[in-house]
Formats: sequence, C-alpha cells, structure tokens
Amino acid sequence: MTYLNGVSNFEKYPSTKIHGHDTDVFAGYDQIATTLKKSINRNDFVLTVETYVGVDESVLEALVDRLKPSTVIHSIDIFYPSDVMQKMMARYITDDRVYGIAYTGEWSDFVEPTRLDKMKAQVEQAKGLTLIFGVGASYISKGDCLVYADMAIWELQMRYRNGTPNFNATNVVEEQIRKFKRGYFIDWRLSNRQKASLFEEFDFYLDTVWNDKPAMLTRIAFETGLKEMLHQPFRTIPFFDEGLWGGQWMKEVCDVEDKSRVNYAWSYNLLFQENEVNLQYGETRVNIPGYTIMLRYPKLLIGEKGFSRFGAEYPIRYDFLDTMEGGYLSLQVHPDTQYYQQNFGMPFTQDESYYFLDCGPTDTFMHLGLKTGVKKEDVERDLKRASRGEIDFPADKYTNKIYVKKHDHLHVPAGTIHCAGPNTMILEISSAPCIFTFKLWDWGRVGMDGIPRPTHIDRGLKVIQWDKGTEWINETCAFPAYKVDGGEGWVEEKTGLNDLEFIETHRITTSVKVHRSTKNETNALHLVDGREALIESPTGQFKPFIIHFAESVCIPAGISEYTFRPYGESENKEVSLIIGYVRY
Repeated sequence: MTYLNGVSNFEKYPSTKIHGHDTDVFAGYDQIATTLKKSINRNDFVLTVETYVGVDESVLEALVDRLKPSTVIHSIDIFYPSDVMQKMMARYITDDRVYGIAYTGEWSDFVEPTRLDKMKAQVEQAKGLTLIFGVGASYISKGDCLVYADMAIWELQMRYRNGTPNFNATNVVEEQIRKFKRGYFIDWRLSNRQKASLFEEFDFYLDTVWNDKPAMLTRIAFETGLKEMLHQPFRTIPFFDEGLWGGQWMKEVCDVEDKSRVNYAWSYNLLFQENEVNLQYGETRVNIPGYTIMLRYPKLLIGEKGFSRFGAEYPIRYDFLDTMEGGYLSLQVHPDTQYYQQNFGMPFTQDESYYFLDCGPTDTFMHLGLKTGVKKEDVERDLKRASRGEIDFPADKYTNKIYVKKHDHLHVPAGTIHCAGPNTMILEISSAPCIFTFKLWDWGRVGMDGIPRPTHIDRGLKVIQWDKGTEWINETCAFPAYKVDGGEGWVEEKTGLNDLEFIETHRITTSVKVHRSTKNETNALHLVDGREALIESPTGQFKPFIIHFAESVCIPAGISEYTFRPYGESENKEVSLIIGYVRY
C-alpha cells in the first residue's frame, strides 16, 4: 500500500541552531580532555564528573586514558550494596511487572555514611589530579571543576534492552519491562532531582547519548542555548519502535531508515519526558534531554499558569500509533486521577484522544466506551475467562464499535475502555504520562519477546466508568468537529477534547496567513494535512520555521504570538494544523 504522493520530507533529526557560542563547544574526547586540562590550575586538583544513570563506563575510560589522573574514585562505592538498596526500594519497586510507586527522595537516601566519609577523606589526602566519577559523585566533592554528564531516557531504554542494568543493580538479564519500571519510578526521578540541584554549579555540560560522539558545553553555552531555543519554535527528536500490532505507514511517510524492521508501531514526536532536543553550535550537535529543559526553564517552556498547575512537567504528549496493515491495539483503560495519585504517587493521569491521520480503504473503527446497559459482572467474568484462554473476549458485545475516517478525532478520558482497530494511523494527543495503560484483553497474543503481554484486569475493573454508556460516548467523545472562528481563506474548528480532560485542540485549515496568540502558554502544533507550512513571528522574535507533514512542533511559552501559512509546494493550497494547549 502507498501512503504518500511524492517523496517524504519528514525531518527525522531536527536541530536548532544556536548563535554566538561556537568556541564554547567541544566535540570528541580529545577536544574534551584538552579543554578540561586547561581548567587544571594547580597541582592538587579535583575533577568531578557527576552522571545521570546509564552513562557508560566508556566515558570514564576515555577520560582516564587522556587525563591520566593520579587517583580515580568511583561514586558507586559510597552507596549501600546492591542487595541492601534493592530491599530499601522494595516498596516502590513492588512485585508488579509494570507498575511501581514514584519515589520522592534523593540519591543520598541510599548513601552509606561511613563509605561516604571514607571517600571524602581519600579526596582530602589525594595528591595530583583526582577524578571522581558517577552517580552521586558530587556528594563526595564538587571539586575544583564540576562536569555534568547527561543521558536521554529513550537511549537509556535501548541500553536496558542491550543488557545495561539499573543503577547499582545486578539485573543484567532481567526483562526490559521491569528495568523500565524501576527506572521510571525510581532511578530517573532521583537523577532528575540530582541534576536539577547542580544547574547553578557545574562548569561543563557533557552529552553522552552517543558513546562515540560525545560533546561538551561550557555552562554559559548551555544556559544561553536553552534560552535561545525557548524563544523560537522547535522540535524534539522523534524515535520509532516496532510492536506486536504495528503497521507500515511510518516506514514510508516518516522515511524511517531501518526498513528491515517488521513494522513500526509507535513513535514519540513530542514527549519531553523521553525525547531529547538537538542544539547545533557551529558544526557540533549536542543532545539535551527533554527533562533537562523542563527542569531548568519550566516557565519559559510551559508558561506561568502551566508551571503553577503541573510543575516542571510538560503536560502535552503527541505520539503515533500505526496499525496500517497491522493489527488491533490492546483493549485497555487508563486510571482516573484519584487512583493514579493513591496507587502510583503521580500528580495527574493519562487522558487521551485519537486523531486519525489516515485510514485504510475498507471499514476502519475503534472500540470506545461501554454500551448502555452493560453489567460489570458480565464484563469481569468474560475478561477473566479470556485471560485463562477459555474464550476470546467479545469486545463487540460490550463496547461501542465506532467507524472512523481520516481526520476524525475521538476522545478517551480516563476510565473509558478503548481499542483502535487495524488499518488506522493515529496521532495521539494526550496528557504526558505514558505507561499507565491497564490492558484488559490483548487478543491472545504474546509480546515481541515471546512472553505474554501483561494485563491488569483487576486494576482496570476498578477504574472503568461503568455509568457512562453509548449516549455519553456519542455526545462527549465521538462528536464531529465544529466551527468556532474563521475568515476569508481559513476556518478554525474545535475538535476536542472532552470536558473531563485539560487539553484543548483546534484544527485550522487555511490557504492564507493566520495569526495566533499563545497568551504566553505553550502551544503544540502538528501538520495533519498539506506538505509544509511556515511559522513566522509578527514581531521578528524568531526566524521563520518550516513544519512538514506529520511533524510536531513546540511553540514554547516564551513566544507570545505567531503566524502560519501554506509554504513551498503547499503555497496557494490548503493546509491543516492541529493546535493543542492547556485549557485554564
């Protein structure tokens, strides 16, 4: 099946050009080491390299090889032994295969005081160059020069797959889903807090996403680079992954490089919690994890109102779900906020919506919500029978089967049972949490690893909105878009979301330039129709920015207004953009 008329122009590795700091970036270990050597200004010097979890030991090896320190101190030695730490974390890790409880403390909670005192004494007595390296290295000493070595969450997940254990753990061969769980609920949260505590103190920022292509910035280049980016439209780097139900649309439309993969099921296009951005200083590109941006300048990214409501968490998520020539998603439900807070220690829940970017040539549909009159005991009985392999769960019997076409937008507030069918290409516009999916029925499949995919029937049964039937779904979740504004050459339609959700989405279809005010709160854009459009500043605040079909763009809160219009091959034609923002 062909999904494009022409060649893909989707930009897979977007980068934001930073001006004025080309001499403050250092590419490769030779340049990095040379720069660090210049900072060593006395005989007895302490260089501290604090790292995010998952930073590879090869970084340490490269620095030791080039700097030739007299003393090397591994910060992991200040922590309790692995088995002790595991017991201390047990309540938060839980026995559940997927879900833990968010840990609210610090890495220092797991530091053994006598070990720390011993390391501090060793630093005091050391002669020559001392290199302290690792997670929590700054607890021992922030040194005479402090380097922060960062890591992107998506790359860390790939390392888990390839055998990297969690921090100070022995779970090399443990299934990736459990490594992810500990990372999500514990390791990443602790490293994010540690990172945030050092923003005012580190001298250099080290990008370690690619072991063979490290890059280092001075702190001033890091700071001014983020500020410059947060006053212009920018994209995060999308990533793509295959899945059991995955399709073929993204392979072609997004021109995903590895065509040998069986399919591509999903992609995160705009999820600061896992994506990274790429800043270009001269000829050198530096990867900055989305969490680093959120933690450092949340108000510039999200806005004053957004920060007061969500803290340093970008609340909107744009991602792809591709079932073109693929299969069913799992039948699933997301927890309401009350359940989310009480059981996982998280602030807000995973509301969703499905915008259909494309649909196959035959009848396409999704299951959405319960039919009126369905009884809880009947659903529970048949879900449990299906989980034991006694029957196939009769989804058509209990849920509304809603037929969809290209550009339909259906809304899935927490507690609404749902599942997209085959031959759909979905832009999911949702709140930012991304793992809280209670699978109820997975069509009898096993995962890509050959292990049955986890279901959470008992959890799901507790959060399904049993009092919401077909009429409510039709009125509040499956309503058609309607016009709210317009003029000569353009029309603006409200497409959602449900009143129970905090995200508002409008679709603007235009052949002319359209002006938008952000009210200094973030906007998230996605080009849903047309080959390309141009985003411009009416006041010259930023350079014109091109958005291509199927790309997501962040308009940070540092931008008060912008315009967009058809551009290039789309000039004098219509384009359509979805604009998402938080409803206050």
